[in-house]
Amino acid sequence: MSKKIISLLLVLVMLLSVVAMTGCSKKQTGNTTNVIAKEDITFSMDEEVNITFTHTMGAKLQGILDTYIKEFNKIYPNIHITHQSAGGWADINGQINTEIAGGKQPNIAYCYPDHVATYNIAKSVIVLDTLIESDVAIGDTGMIIGLTNEEKADFIESYYNEGTVYGDGKMYTMPLSKSTEVLYYDKTFFEANNLTVPTTWDEMWDVCAKIKAIDSECYPLGYDAEDNWFITLCEQNQTGFTSAEDGGKFLFNNDANKAMVKELREYYQKGYFTTQELYGSYTSNLFVETTDTRCYMCVGSSGGASYQMSNNDTSDGSFAFEVGVAPIPQADANNQKTISQGPSLCILQGADTTNQEIVASWLFVKFLCTNVDFQAEFSMESGYMPVLKSVTENEAYAKWLAKGNGYEYLVAKCVQIGIEGRDNYFVSPAFDGSSTARSEAGSLLLKCLSGKPSGSLDDFIDQAFKEAIEECEY
Repeated sequence: MSKKIISLLLVLVMLLSVVAMTGCSKKQTGNTTNVIAKEDITFSMDEEVNITFTHTMGAKLQGILDTYIKEFNKIYPNIHITHQSAGGWADINGQINTEIAGGKQPNIAYCYPDHVATYNIAKSVIVLDTLIESDVAIGDTGMIIGLTNEEKADFIESYYNEGTVYGDGKMYTMPLSKSTEVLYYDKTFFEANNLTVPTTWDEMWDVCAKIKAIDSECYPLGYDAEDNWFITLCEQNQTGFTSAEDGGKFLFNNDANKAMVKELREYYQKGYFTTQELYGSYTSNLFVETTDTRCYMCVGSSGGASYQMSNNDTSDGSFAFEVGVAPIPQADANNQKTISQGPSLCILQGADTTNQEIVASWLFVKFLCTNVDFQAEFSMESGYMPVLKSVTENEAYAKWLAKGNGYEYLVAKCVQIGIEGRDNYFVSPAFDGSSTARSEAGSLLLKCLSGKPSGSLDDFIDQAFKEAIEECEY
């Protein structure tokens, strides 16, 4: 089945869900909108409430979650949290879209902005602004439902603002933990050959040429995510990718971006880099390889640092080389941009969702996102970055960060680099169609890098961009 047909079917299912929700009985809650009115924000400590939470956590992270659910229940014994893992990001997105259409959605879900935009076709995602600003007291706990000024100020600004990238200025998500892309490099090799870690893309291609001269069979650079690379270069060069204005616009079909991919093709043809799709696997496999074709630099997720450790292919478990970690190269030192990813939390509703359930869901989201100890433990186990500034003041977390190195504490080193670059993070606008744009960006780059034009290269690239836009607009 083609992507276009699948896309049309998904939209049809979502539209039918909208009709079902707007035509439903209001006898239980009256929630036919995703904005909860200020006067409806109340919470009873005497009313039992069951909340479901769908995520992508593995067993170890679920163990941490269970520990903090018990801590949460010391404050809110009447809120009962049930959670489940849906697998990977594609799995959770597909599952929740199906559940929304059937009215069986969870109360809380892991999400990326593109997911939220899709869920909101059916107005299923609760707008958080009135909850965040609520000063309603919670029983005799001494707390309020909303966030205090201190809690708001503790969030890393770029992470917090991700919740508002939907074009209407409203807040739909809260950040839980984040990752970014970093440049891993073989520090042992770089020092032995007197190579300088590149900070710009021009420097990168110079370094790649030097590495190719040393090892003609290698790919000097591996880049795991083609879509991220294209989107990041658009952001760094300020050449346009998408906009959430007027329901969403696709801006990437322009001469500057065509020149950009044409230049990348030249470097690909020289053997300077490969990507996950071109190589057929994560390029971290090439990076840790020491006995065959390999790469000496790899751009990958900071959350995947454990897969970049150099002892993966050694028989005795020792480290084959020291791994260095640096920010990804930039196009412009005055416009430094690095993509921000990682899970946020959204609150979902169906036709029968009650205000008690919405507020209880919010209280749990608030607890996870503002709890310093949870943020610290979650970061140390997952390799994701915490979303609160004050986590670095946590004693155990500070000690762990200080151990960061290019060997057994590579994860901590990676998180250090991520925290230091937090002022440079960006998130692409999210709207119905932004997920397609991301997918097309990756496919477009692959086609322009490795395709075989029957005529001129410029005509080939023009046609590739035109077809990508047509896929997005269809």
